[in-house]
Amino acid sequence: MAGFLLGLAQMIILAIETSCDETSLALLECSGPISRPRFKILKHHIASQIKIHEPFGGVVPNLAKREHLINLPILYKKIVGDIKSEEKLWKKIKFIAVTSGPGLEPALWTGIEFAKELGKRRQVAVYGVNHMEGHLWSFLASKNGRMAVKAGLSKQFPAVALLVSGGHTILLKMTAIDKWKKLGETRDDAVGEAFDKVARILKLPYPGGPQIEKLARLGDENSIIFPRPMIHDKNYDFSYSGLKTSVLYYLRDNPQSKPENIAASFQKAAVDVLIAKAARAVKESGAKSIILAGGVASSKYLKKNLQKKARELKVKVFVPEFRLNTDNAGMIGIAGYMNFLRGKKHSLKANGAMEV
Repeated sequence: MAGFLLGLAQMIILAIETSCDETSLALLECSGPISRPRFKILKHHIASQIKIHEPFGGVVPNLAKREHLINLPILYKKIVGDIKSEEKLWKKIKFIAVTSGPGLEPALWTGIEFAKELGKRRQVAVYGVNHMEGHLWSFLASKNGRMAVKAGLSKQFPAVALLVSGGHTILLKMTAIDKWKKLGETRDDAVGEAFDKVARILKLPYPGGPQIEKLARLGDENSIIFPRPMIHDKNYDFSYSGLKTSVLYYLRDNPQSKPENIAASFQKAAVDVLIAKAARAVKESGAKSIILAGGVASSKYLKKNLQKKARELKVKVFVPEFRLNTDNAGMIGIAGYMNFLRGKKHSLKANGAMEV
């Protein structure tokens, strides 16, 4: 009860994210109960490692760890300012929220140890945060999320949440903002991982998702009929390994095929499965809305087609703003506050396979 009452008052949270190849720190102002949470991101900094990992076509864990160790103190100084400002700020910070999983464990540990050292030195609590819960709740700090809160969050549920990233493809049924059940997930490659692998097949730069989408705009998405794995299965699981392999074999057998047509046709096949599964979940659960989040939610193609389907189903779609879709500390602060109100704490041990 004490935590709940404190949650009604305005509080400042320092958030840290190092789950993969983005180092990020954010300062948030949070208030309100779990039924009407309000978030204002005061400061938000991200240090990208794309140039570091680009030559390898993917993230190298130990390189990511090295860069996090370099970037964390730099971003911290950007957040706190000079010594006088830092001292003043720490009088306001209630706790530190840090990603403890899922993700690359060498990378996760850098953020956790940095947060623990800060917490010990400043005598404030440090709470572990589930990275995927950060994605799930990130829309709450966006314009459409604030409108949903103002209208009454309970009116948006039940909902279907589609979490799509380089490491995850998960479909949830949510009965409330803090209550959900997993309907299905990928059995092999996540959809974002498939985009990266197909980009490598087409010799496109890392990260592959944005490059595939850019190239696909020049192509004909109906020129090649790639498989839609598990699209007709009665379950809500996904599989993208076979689709990636189909692209590899197609290019091997049709070396003169236009790369833009391959990219467009692959993108359509991948997204068709996501939308079909989400739409069926909406119909079978009687959902009033769809929440789309994760790095792949940055895809304009996915958002456009999901919103089109949502209009047909007469349900709302909630998507975070672009800066909150990719890995970032803003969403970690949001999840930290939501879990604070729930009285839930995640371990401060790195867990690469943490479940949502």
